[in-house]
Amino acid sequence: MAQPMRLMQPSHLMRALIPSLVANRWPKQVAKGLEIADTVATGTDDTARAQRTALMAFSIRIASAFIAYVSQILIARWLGSHEYGVFVWVWVAAVICGGISCIGFPSAVIRFIPQYRVERNLPAMRGIIVGSRLFAVAAATGLALIGCVLVWLLGDVVSNIYIMPLFLGAVCLPMLALADVQDGVARGLDWIGLSLAPTFLIRPCLILVFMAAALGVGFAATAETAIIASIIATWVTSVLQMLVMNRRVAKTIPKGKRTIDMRTWIKVALPIFLVEGFFTLLTNVDILIAGVFVPPDQVAVYFAAVKTLALVHFVYFAVKAGAAQRYAQYHTEGNAEHYQAFVRDTVRWTFWPSCLMGIALLLVGKYLLMLFGPGFEQGYPLLFVLVIGIVARASVGPAESVLTMSGQQNACALVYGLTLAINVALNLTLIPQFGLMGAASATTVAMIFEAAALHIVVHRRLGMSLFVFSPNPNSITAQSQPAPTSPKADQ
Repeated sequence: MAQPMRLMQPSHLMRALIPSLVANRWPKQVAKGLEIADTVATGTDDTARAQRTALMAFSIRIASAFIAYVSQILIARWLGSHEYGVFVWVWVAAVICGGISCIGFPSAVIRFIPQYRVERNLPAMRGIIVGSRLFAVAAATGLALIGCVLVWLLGDVVSNIYIMPLFLGAVCLPMLALADVQDGVARGLDWIGLSLAPTFLIRPCLILVFMAAALGVGFAATAETAIIASIIATWVTSVLQMLVMNRRVAKTIPKGKRTIDMRTWIKVALPIFLVEGFFTLLTNVDILIAGVFVPPDQVAVYFAAVKTLALVHFVYFAVKAGAAQRYAQYHTEGNAEHYQAFVRDTVRWTFWPSCLMGIALLLVGKYLLMLFGPGFEQGYPLLFVLVIGIVARASVGPAESVLTMSGQQNACALVYGLTLAINVALNLTLIPQFGLMGAASATTVAMIFEAAALHIVVHRRLGMSLFVFSPNPNSITAQSQPAPTSPKADQ
């Protein structure tokens, strides 16, 4: 007589949550789910650690999305749509310049630190941790000075409402650059909390606190006031992150000789810089171009719609934050099958939550936009267009990280260069004719092109099919070869 199927033993999590008698009779599907949760929470293999990292990054991004969204709503209400539009345009420009000034070092350190760890090259680790930060601050300071000179020389071309905010925004660049590089260093060392919390939790909270304090003591509700609050918050956050990082590095890496190999680092960072620079511009060029053709209050509406969509987009960034250093590690180790299976997992982790959150956002998006103040609800139709592009990008996961961490940064830079060119051309063509809807349409078309191009390049260069609906997603194609073990494969 056949024995009845025995339910799997209750997991540790089940025992903690429910009595043993009930746990033994719990449905098999629930038991399986809780066992998976146990594996993620207590597993010691690389996959479990990567899942925990991604989960922590995801949790931080959830909290940061809420904090940032609430802070932007409050600032929009305090300033009004006109001043808020000026503030967000200048702040976006400052963030772009701060990131570009690092010339790819934030991602380069994510690639080199795991490599040096595998090779046990402590002098190089010490060197890149210190050298990358010094380089970022110096480069950003130089760019800030150049920017101020250009604003002064082009004063007749730049609208008067932007001149003083632009001068103030330049003060932020060194600390924005430092924060970006420290993000990369912390991620390379698997310190995901120290990587993300300062930028995505502490800084927006401090901006809100300093802004509220400024208004409370009698400062005018202007874009300049908001930018000054942002400057103070950025400097405080970046300096505190630096002090904490220095302390943790001192405890983790023994003191000793530093090897500064700036030539090698820059040689790898420059192609990544093109990727990161193109990507940063790609995600913000619509706002910058819109500021040229439409008044600040319309820029404010568009920014509010984009900020609302960040609630969906942070899934992509959370997975990327937890996976990029694993890509570099697995690539260096040369285990092609393990590497490709992990990449496919990250695509699924990106796509399905993005779809679910996109649908949920479209249901409540109008009411979220109304929170910014009167008139912001006119941005609701833009959400339907923009969410298509975000889901398209999510369908191939963090594909650009797969390429850059596998030595294919040049190919990735070419994809983003073409995508940026398409995006700029479409924005310049469509915004004058269709306004904000033209900006949304241009961005979505560019995102679809980006996803398709990245999928093709990864398939041809690495033999992996990233598209989430690809048949036989776990198989390695006949044309695929083991991932190259040299980190200089595409230099």
